[in-house]
Amino acid sequence: MKLMVIGCGGVATVAIYKCCENPLFTEILIASRTVSKCEALAERLRPMTKAVITTARVDADSLESLTALMNEFGPHTVLNVALPYQDLTIMDACLACGANYVDTANYEAEDTDDPEWRAVYEKRCREKGFTAYFDYSWQWAYDERFKASGLTALLGTGFDPGVTQVYSAYALKHYFDEIHYIDILDCNGGDHGYPFATNFNPEINLREVSANGSYWEDGHWVETKPMEIKREYNFAGVGMKDMYLLHHEEIESLAKNIPGIKRIRFFMTFGQSYLTHMKCLENVGMLGTTPVMFEGREIVPIKFLKALLPDPASLGPRTVGKTNIGCIFTGVKDGKERTIYIYNVCDHQECYRETGAQAVSYTTGVPAMIGTAMVASGTWAEKGVFNVEEFDPDPYMDMLNKYGLPWVVDENPVTVE
Repeated sequence: MKLMVIGCGGVATVAIYKCCENPLFTEILIASRTVSKCEALAERLRPMTKAVITTARVDADSLESLTALMNEFGPHTVLNVALPYQDLTIMDACLACGANYVDTANYEAEDTDDPEWRAVYEKRCREKGFTAYFDYSWQWAYDERFKASGLTALLGTGFDPGVTQVYSAYALKHYFDEIHYIDILDCNGGDHGYPFATNFNPEINLREVSANGSYWEDGHWVETKPMEIKREYNFAGVGMKDMYLLHHEEIESLAKNIPGIKRIRFFMTFGQSYLTHMKCLENVGMLGTTPVMFEGREIVPIKFLKALLPDPASLGPRTVGKTNIGCIFTGVKDGKERTIYIYNVCDHQECYRETGAQAVSYTTGVPAMIGTAMVASGTWAEKGVFNVEEFDPDPYMDMLNKYGLPWVVDENPVTVE
């Protein structure tokens, strides 16, 4: 089975590592703008796999560059672990070349001042009631084209989004007749030793965290100010942590695909030092996405900040501690209310020893491989554009246990007020 992977950062490294463990993938092409990174990874992985690994340079912003490479290699499936800005271009290339498509994060516009994009965005804000720059509408609009081409596009097979949605489908299948409440909890208890750094792409991470929060309740969106809602939770393997309500993309798809849902919230943990640094950067304009003139040339503040911060891919050897990510579900089974909590605990140093990446990359990269395997093997074979919770969760859950992300079901959890 020929697989093309676009991207060669921390998440891509883990995903490709795990693809090399899976005998389904016999030929793997690693493609990125920086081919030297691809070749360094390929050299590290070739001794440990029977898969034939090749590398190539590709400009994922260019449909011409993507289609030329896809036509040359002939992939069955393309795994997009590049930037969310590039999702639509890569989907267009897959349609042009007859390849299935898989990603880990939904489309987000790089230029949020573009008038054409802005008009669509402002209409969506009025109609749906949330102001996040990312949403699924752009990719869901490809559904008929993928159906007509006999291809599958699988969206958001990271951990959150991704595994959290598979947990939801699994809970509905095995534990509930109807789910009414979902609280998604994302705790990173790791310490990398830097005064300030982000665990994945700084540009994407800081945009997400500094934006308004929102949650789904009683059929509509409720928007909050950034970091307005705070809770504390005692996470297994990590301990008591402050967590804050954010807008997150899987809320949108779960609200669409889980019948009878009354409320969905997403919480992520942050330390006070991280929040203080971020607020200071925001106050002086460093999180801005609009170009400014500096010494006769335009720069985008958040892109300049990205260049100053530690590369997330470099955090692996110095990050210690654990992550805990999961979902608390409350609903009804056989006429009785019940609550369960499905979660995974992952150790940063164990992840680094195995793959050379810390747990944030690991918890996204492993599910990226699993979702790709679901599509490439035909286990998930429907044609069109789908989110992961729309398929049978059992084979995916089995592979989580097999490939390094074992899960726990707590049938008597502490809930979030």
